[in-house]
Amino acid sequence: MPDNDPSPTPEKQKDNGFVPGDKYIARWTNYFRLLTDRMSYEGTLQWKKDRDIRNEKADCATCEKQRDYLLTYSPVIRFMRQNINKLGGDLNSDNIRCRRCDALQGGGFEKSYGIILCANNMRNQGHVEDTIAHEMVHAYDQLRFDVQLDTNLRHAACSEIRASTLSGECRWLREFWTKGQYKFTQQFQECDDVQAAKVVNEVWDSCFPDTRPFDEVYR
Repeated sequence: MPDNDPSPTPEKQKDNGFVPGDKYIARWTNYFRLLTDRMSYEGTLQWKKDRDIRNEKADCATCEKQRDYLLTYSPVIRFMRQNINKLGGDLNSDNIRCRRCDALQGGGFEKSYGIILCANNMRNQGHVEDTIAHEMVHAYDQLRFDVQLDTNLRHAACSEIRASTLSGECRWLREFWTKGQYKFTQQFQECDDVQAAKVVNEVWDSCFPDTRPFDEVYR
């Protein structure tokens, strides 16, 4: 006996305003739609990813040039690097890597990998300097205090407070509030606001004044 129930019709994908393609007309159509607020949030993310893939080689080259300059001439980067060396670590052009990142972040640190700089998200050399300094504080904390950034939320919160303070960044809200969630490390992305805020409050008084290896907040 034939089935009288009609097969479900796939829903038409909602237009997010982004026009795929690498041709000149597609690029300018997307740029115009972005400027005139005719592109949704999802479309904007697609546009950014498309742009970042197209500019990956140039972005990484610029990032590497700025990184190498800062490793040689930036007082805060040189100071942090010296203190990391004293603890048996070494951060240099070989393990401070410029890469294209899909995530909306400036960079990250992992002990066995080193530092990643999200070349496509770097605004200028000052932003590169802030990001390297920030991640170097995480590296220092892991070597000096054996903090467990991946498994201990209190450790991650304390190190993030110190890194944001000592690097000279004004990115407290960017680091701690993203889409209504705290994001200390990838492992804690699902931590709810109440729990995260409680941990930050618990460690704030002891972590915020801790300026090691600086004598005071440098920047």
